[in-house]
Amino acid sequence: MSGPTRMIPHSRPSIEAADIRAATDVLHSRRLAQGGIVDQFERGMAAYFGLPGGVAVTSGTAALEVALRVLGIGTHDEVLLPSYVCAAPLLAVQRVGAIPRLVDIDLDTFNIDPSAASRAVTSKTKALIVPHLFGLSAALSDLHQLGVPIIEDCAQTLGAVGQGRSVGSVGIITVCSFYATKPLCAGEGGMVLSRDESLLERARRLREYDETPSLYPWATNLKMTDLHAAIGLAQLNRLGSFLERRSALAEEYRSALSGTPPIQPLVPSGHTHTYYRFVLRLPDLADQPDGLQDLIGRFETQGLQCRKPVFRSLHRYLEIEGFPAAEEAERTALSIPLFPALTDEEVAKILLAIRAEWS
Repeated sequence: MSGPTRMIPHSRPSIEAADIRAATDVLHSRRLAQGGIVDQFERGMAAYFGLPGGVAVTSGTAALEVALRVLGIGTHDEVLLPSYVCAAPLLAVQRVGAIPRLVDIDLDTFNIDPSAASRAVTSKTKALIVPHLFGLSAALSDLHQLGVPIIEDCAQTLGAVGQGRSVGSVGIITVCSFYATKPLCAGEGGMVLSRDESLLERARRLREYDETPSLYPWATNLKMTDLHAAIGLAQLNRLGSFLERRSALAEEYRSALSGTPPIQPLVPSGHTHTYYRFVLRLPDLADQPDGLQDLIGRFETQGLQCRKPVFRSLHRYLEIEGFPAAEEAERTALSIPLFPALTDEEVAKILLAIRAEWS
């Protein structure tokens, strides 16, 4: 009798000797809290984006909230954001007391639709949160023309280029996440980056309150630890190789899926894709309420963990209507495992499973 099938996870961090050594060095130092390693990580990330500075915090969600607060956004202000995204941007908007104004997506790219965003702008609009989803940059040039301060959420799309602009180079503030599944993993953590030093200083005053001459409203403890920063810094040094591996895996998937029904990830002219997720679209499932979940179940029986790339669109949490592209994405988008730590044996198993499903 054969044993249980070993599951290939949807995501797994790339932890190597350099990461372990970096974490061990911090443990030996006995300096675990925010210190010099956090400073180094902030400088490294700022250099990567070509920005003057960054402020490390406890999570990407915390970075979003800090970004809104340093821009002075609060009660009665409106913030635009796409409906098809994880809950973090919505929760950050709600925590500062602002009004979330949801916008539909471009179904071809899964990113915020600039035309829909333009129609949603009002005199109360104070910011636009732009998540670059799954490794593909949003339409930065088009969104910049709206004249609304942009907060770029680069949690999933470090290193991507769109319309001739690198992600993180357009917004008044850029935020990152270093959660365990992200392209750059520190276990947990986030960062606020900007070319405006006054905004960075406000962010520093928000993340901590000890030994300050005066208390800043809403200041709290959001400090990253040196332990997390050490892992993040080691990962940053290998980010280029991570992106190369993701690109190579994506090409294998594209070849295996050539001529099959799934719509593969679009890469518009002038854009690059870093493949944080390899998201297929299956229009035939649009009218099948359980079709996507049934497909995920079939892959699981073959030892392959696939996922909906967004668990639930934000408009459904708020119980509002009028987001047809987001709803179709919910019913038809499937994310299959793609991460640098995949072994050649696991890749062969994935290719075999997707060929069997769509041959």
